[in-house]
Amino acid sequence: MGQITVTVNQRPYVIACDDGQEAHLTRLARYVDDRINQLVAAVGQAGEARLLLMVSLLLADELSEAYEQAKRLGAGMEPSSDEMVARLLDKLAGRIETIAERLEQA
Repeated sequence: MGQITVTVNQRPYVIACDDGQEAHLTRLARYVDDRINQLVAAVGQAGEARLLLMVSLLLADELSEAYEQAKRLGAGMEPSSDEMVARLLDKLAGRIETIAERLEQA
């Protein structure tokens, strides 16, 4: 079993993980830390528990929106025009690229 130390909101946390998952978990922790840093810049230090809750809610909202878009596309609820599908795919690709950029910057 692997073990890594990640830093979130300037605090180190030792995390156990499956062997081979260290890099993936490190990237996820950097993304969470980036989101916390954005919140701190916007609202200031609000206590660790509150910041983690706020970031959790933001990430859950992003995930929920992505699930809903995928569900609509899969169920054919969106207009069937190629242009609409292309726009939705472009939007999703943009979100993925933004996340990837944030991970690379961390």
